[in-house]
Amino acid sequence: MTAMQLRLLFFTAGLTILAFGVTLTIKGSVLGVGSWDVLHIGLANYALTIGTWSIVTGFIILLIGTYFTKRMPKLGTWVNMLFVGVLIDVFNALLPNVTTQSMQVLSFGVGIVLLGFGCGMYIVADFGAGPRDSLMMLLTERLGWSVTASRTTIEVTVACVGFIIGGPVGIGTVFMAFGLGPIVSRSLQFNQKLFQQLCKETYAVQSH
Repeated sequence: MTAMQLRLLFFTAGLTILAFGVTLTIKGSVLGVGSWDVLHIGLANYALTIGTWSIVTGFIILLIGTYFTKRMPKLGTWVNMLFVGVLIDVFNALLPNVTTQSMQVLSFGVGIVLLGFGCGMYIVADFGAGPRDSLMMLLTERLGWSVTASRTTIEVTVACVGFIIGGPVGIGTVFMAFGLGPIVSRSLQFNQKLFQQLCKETYAVQSH
């Protein structure tokens, strides 16, 4: 496996895991959902689907990011925006609704871990961060904030806006707002080490 193939694997696997995690948190919405999904669900009350709003808000964020950075987003950023939005709708249609409270709690808990892990995994591939993660990285670079501080600030702000327009907020939303940043940060560290190790092993095999 070449380094490029390894990057593609991390990118596609990370986005798929992320989208699956988002869907699980939506299925466990008795606790509330993630901050961005509070916004997407609130907007979906008026028109379109959750996945479609994910794409629309992502596009708006990309425009804002392009204005401040004076750089066009990488191709992977556009792929991310479309791929994740479509996958959320697909997983949402395929997965059954969770009816018991205990299973909703489990679904939400597993979902937030997968979401954070997938986020760190695809960022390591360096094909371009998704719109929301690009915003996180922009704050980190421009303001010197940590990944945790940047992510938490964004999550809290978006959750408040989503709540105002009718999105479901609960204890899980609060946990997501303050807990997702550390999960993403640890996932980045883990996946960077994993990627580097796999690159070394790939190079060693090709050298023989």
